[in-house]
Amino acid sequence: MKRRFFHIPVHASFTGLFLAVLAATCGWAATGRDVQNRLDADIDGGRPVVVHVVVALCDNANQGIVPVPGALGDGRKPRTNLYWGALYGLKTHLAGAAGWGRIGATRPGDRRILERVLLKTRVQRGERSVPVYLVADAWDGACIREAIEAFFRMAAGRSVETIEGTDGRGPAAFSAGGASHLLVYLGHNGLMEFETERPVSPDAEFPARSAAVLACSSKRYFLDGLESAGVHPLLLTTGLMAPEAYTLDAAVRSWIGAGTTEAVVRAAARAYARYQHCGIGAAAGLFWGAP
Repeated sequence: MKRRFFHIPVHASFTGLFLAVLAATCGWAATGRDVQNRLDADIDGGRPVVVHVVVALCDNANQGIVPVPGALGDGRKPRTNLYWGALYGLKTHLAGAAGWGRIGATRPGDRRILERVLLKTRVQRGERSVPVYLVADAWDGACIREAIEAFFRMAAGRSVETIEGTDGRGPAAFSAGGASHLLVYLGHNGLMEFETERPVSPDAEFPARSAAVLACSSKRYFLDGLESAGVHPLLLTTGLMAPEAYTLDAAVRSWIGAGTTEAVVRAAARAYARYQHCGIGAAAGLFWGAP
């Protein structure tokens, strides 16, 4: 059962300790409207929209998956990995067909993160062209448990970090991790096989955030943890799926541009149906999001 009892529209600048206390005592979780209010406030203040993606690299040896060809399923080789360097992997597809621009970024000190890519695009939101930064971390496939735990920490507003990069206009610095507007996990649903340690309550700062999990049957396995973290569950799945980057791209653009969960679910379904060559009805039934 959802632990959301009522909705209080709060301006982004007032989403501090009050919301953390409310989350702990009443089970409050952010709604889509809360996150959209935060987006509007940050855009008005000249701040970019930030998406942080945790990718657990596909790994034949260490994950309970149907084996894929060796190069695609080597969890220590991002360059050829199914979820990262393959045709529809995050790094290849977003920086290629999807048109996101690459920005120079420093690899994190955590050795379990084998590669980090920093991407930038612009999305039309009403009459505004909004800058969007996407930080994606390729986690060693053998460390899938730790990758999912890292995702839950960020979903709870923890593990905030400052990202510094360089784009065509010079230095770019912004807050990511738990300070991001949208947190995403992409990869195999490891919760089908193990449990993880995850925060039961959000961090005291508690800025409204959304989360998406592109993995098989993620609604069943991730929803309770996301609600405990106080994050808005924007896009989850109800069955088996291929966690490839075209769905992520469509969801992010619709979430910023159209601003509703319904629009995000429709956009994800259209993209999935197009690339998977399945019917739109079947694709639509695969995705779910909370208002």
